[in-house]
Amino acid sequence: MNPYLDLNDAAARKRLVKRSDMVACKVAFIDCKMKGSDRKENYSLIGAGVTQSADQVVNLQEPHGFSLGVAAMPPGVVNNLHLHYTAEVFMIFRGRWRFRWGANGDEGTVIGEPGDVLSIPTWIFRGFSNEGSDDGWIFSALGGDNTGGIIWHPSILEQAARHGLFLTKENILVDTANGTPMPARDELIEPIDQQAIASLRHYSPEEMRARMVKVTDRVWSSRALLDNVLPGHASEIASAVGFGMSQDRDQASGVTNPHGFSIEWLRVAPGQCIGKHRIDAKQVLIVFEGLAELTLPLPDGDSVIEVPEQALYSVPGDTWRSLRSVGEKPLLIAVMTSGDQRKHITWSDEIVAAAAQAGVGTDHNGFLAPLHLLPNETRKEAAALLEAQ
Repeated sequence: MNPYLDLNDAAARKRLVKRSDMVACKVAFIDCKMKGSDRKENYSLIGAGVTQSADQVVNLQEPHGFSLGVAAMPPGVVNNLHLHYTAEVFMIFRGRWRFRWGANGDEGTVIGEPGDVLSIPTWIFRGFSNEGSDDGWIFSALGGDNTGGIIWHPSILEQAARHGLFLTKENILVDTANGTPMPARDELIEPIDQQAIASLRHYSPEEMRARMVKVTDRVWSSRALLDNVLPGHASEIASAVGFGMSQDRDQASGVTNPHGFSIEWLRVAPGQCIGKHRIDAKQVLIVFEGLAELTLPLPDGDSVIEVPEQALYSVPGDTWRSLRSVGEKPLLIAVMTSGDQRKHITWSDEIVAAAAQAGVGTDHNGFLAPLHLLPNETRKEAAALLEAQ
């Protein structure tokens, strides 16, 4: 049973998270008082992620199969060495960033700039810094509803202790400088030992670069959606991470190992739209450029929601939606969809009939194909829809 069948306009609008709705936490992690790291801000937009602060505000706490947050860091600020149990993917919105990795952060570096996507493997230490001239902003996606927290490099735990910050075995940050009692030693997390650090896998700069999809690496398809063949429905998709919703059978993702979600770039020209469709998985639309107008046909009437730059909207699974680019510049969206499987789109009868009129249908894998080459049963279903219009 779909719990969103009775979604109303008020509830639908609560799934929009604008920049002004995002609440920064400056004490989210144990390195927050270290010189060079004391000006960073953490935002939890969907799920708690790996925050270690009980004061962290989470905009959408509903499980999505992944967490989504933001690291906001002024120029020169550093995020220190740590490792994750689940996937971590960075989508750079603003800034020039240097990512480093390895037992001491010295195995290699890659540079990321606005629009670049980087998937850092699990179980390796990583850190990053803003080398740009403006305040940096990175959307950070983590696999799973329960990420398990993080492991800090032992040197970071040592430095944090000098500032009165400690981490319990329950992954709770304790700040003794504000009067909180010092936990008993057996309540504190034990640092990872050097033997375990030495056993972690090594990645070369070439291997890490293969896990980055830079702006110049994007391969756009203008036939990724069934309604592309219709007037006024010009859109393009470029795959980045995992198997997404593209219906172009020749389109390939840059990073394919399991993450628990997929990421695709969606580009829609001004005034163009994507017609009525639905996907059974939850889908989050992060607007990087332009202005999106999202329409959800609900039982009590259409809910029309504008999603501006730097905002996101969480579309419930199995919910009808359509999308229009209403800004003066092309709409660019990072589309996150839950699950490692390829996502199958269900189009409205009107879209299927109009595409059939243009001679295009979808095969049994959900990919676009010439209608006359599809099985007779599929062609008869399309003919029935055309007759009903």
